[in-house]
Amino acid sequence: QVQLVESGGGLVQAGDSLRLSCTKSGRTASDYTMAWFRQAPGKEREFLGNIVWYADSIKGRFTISRSSAKNTLYLQMNNLKVEDTGVYFCAARRGLVYSDTRRYDIWGQGTQVTVSS
Repeated sequence: QVQLVESGGGLVQAGDSLRLSCTKSGRTASDYTMAWFRQAPGKEREFLGNIVWYADSIKGRFTISRSSAKNTLYLQMNNLKVEDTGVYFCAARRGLVYSDTRRYDIWGQGTQVTVSS
């Protein structure tokens, strides 16, 4: 069974930076592709991206990268805004990356990011 563990969330002020990490583990983990999602309060979970595909909402401020071992996905968030507040999840699936949450069968527990003004 593949598992995902996110870390790095916290309470920051607008304009600050944070880096989130998501590490996958499990015997077949290398078969899975990871992506980042975010769920703001009262909103649906939205796709943020993976290392080659970024949602328009994060272009220019967020950068997604991965470790050389390809088992950790990072989300570097700069110039954070109040509207970036939410729970950040990573998800994994076999094969191609999709923006649709229904395509993913493995999810991390999420990490809370709160941006104060």
